[in-house]
Amino acid sequence: MMNDSVNRRRMLVASATGLATCSGMVPGTSCYAGSADTGRSPNTTTGGRAKSTILFFLCGGASQIDTWDMKPTAPAEYRGPFQPIATNAAEIQLCEHLPLLAQQARHLSLIRSVSGTVNTNDHHGGYYYNLTGHVPDPTFLTKGNDRTPYPDDWPFMGAVVASRRSRHAYLPNAMTLPHMPSRKPYTRPGQFSARLGVQYDPLYLQGSNEKPLSFSAPALELQAGTDTSRVASRAELLTALDDARRHFDKTATGIFTQQQQRAFSMLSSAQTTKAFDVSKEPVQCRQRYGETVNGMSLLLARRLVEVGVPFITVFWLGDGVGTPLAKKCRSAGSWDTHGSNFDCLKDDLLPEFDQCFSALVEDLDQRNLLDQTSLLVSSEMGRNPKIGDRRSGGVSGAGRDHWTHLLTNVVAGGGIQGGRIYGSSDRLGEYPAENPVTPAHVVHTVYHAMGVTNLEAEDTQGRPYQLLDAGEPLYELF
Repeated sequence: MMNDSVNRRRMLVASATGLATCSGMVPGTSCYAGSADTGRSPNTTTGGRAKSTILFFLCGGASQIDTWDMKPTAPAEYRGPFQPIATNAAEIQLCEHLPLLAQQARHLSLIRSVSGTVNTNDHHGGYYYNLTGHVPDPTFLTKGNDRTPYPDDWPFMGAVVASRRSRHAYLPNAMTLPHMPSRKPYTRPGQFSARLGVQYDPLYLQGSNEKPLSFSAPALELQAGTDTSRVASRAELLTALDDARRHFDKTATGIFTQQQQRAFSMLSSAQTTKAFDVSKEPVQCRQRYGETVNGMSLLLARRLVEVGVPFITVFWLGDGVGTPLAKKCRSAGSWDTHGSNFDCLKDDLLPEFDQCFSALVEDLDQRNLLDQTSLLVSSEMGRNPKIGDRRSGGVSGAGRDHWTHLLTNVVAGGGIQGGRIYGSSDRLGEYPAENPVTPAHVVHTVYHAMGVTNLEAEDTQGRPYQLLDAGEPLYELF
């Protein structure tokens, strides 16, 4: 079980990984200017074109039938009131409330046949499956939301990528923002490096709805009144303590010492807080993304791509428990639309998503970064195609319940052919029909785009094992 002390220790170690100073991050002079070159040669035949991946995870469970996989000929009790619209990709139609993305559809490919079925039909299991590619073990069923992250869990796809890339010169190989889902003590499993070792955990940057332009790494912030001289004295103290720690396992001590040194380097840098300051971006660029915490998180993700961070995750941050949107959707917020599904999507969720994600695709394209940046939009589940959820009054509540049996993933960039549809669902949007796949196939597709071909690791006894032996990349998309 991951208690608060373990959480703090994990955060400290993970936050220290690879992080020194971000003085190399130079904002562009306009929203669509400039380019980046991290020096990695693409291989258009076997994959490996992507230098970075941005995962945009729509926390709560986004409705596939009201966005990417509409069923206009299905019975009314399934299809809902939304209408599909044409896009600039002949094969793709999208929801009418995604007009900006319709203009970017030529860059997107939709995987409409993802079966992420978990026996719990809940968020915990859905996170784990879609973030790691591994079916949740039986503890997810026996413990439910009390199933905390375990040290021997299968690792997050971002941690695997981080472990397979050469260490970035001054940043971690994996970064996550603007929060760590979900509210403690119900931290979602699947977002950590787990059995790979905490040295590959993402650095978590924290943002908020109240201050969307501000991002920080809380575990590494200096307390008020602490200056760099005090940091130096603490370093000297820890050096002395190291002498008394020699009986510890050498490998673990070496990892700790490495992260400790990098943490002090960051703490001593005057550039630390400036590094993630999206307010330095041009006003017109911020306005194009939308100055919400999710919009600014995607803008920061683009900045991190520019300086060569291999894996960036943006977990959609909702308004939270007790807020008007949470009450309206009969949930804890975000995309968990148990009630008023259509009003929540039309009035709140889809406009914000449409603006910020279309801006990211357009921005990367204009900067000539899209072909070397792999994009994945995912969620822990889809929504039940049949309208009505008992917790919001049934049909009259106009909600959609959890549905892990089908979801659509969106991929783009990194060698992916745009304007494509892979697979299909049945006529009601309940189950995969043609070319059914699982989250394992999607995770392998990310690895393929990033050129990650060696998935062998060793356990603590030196025995080799495969990090993901189910599924394979969706080569047809490349």
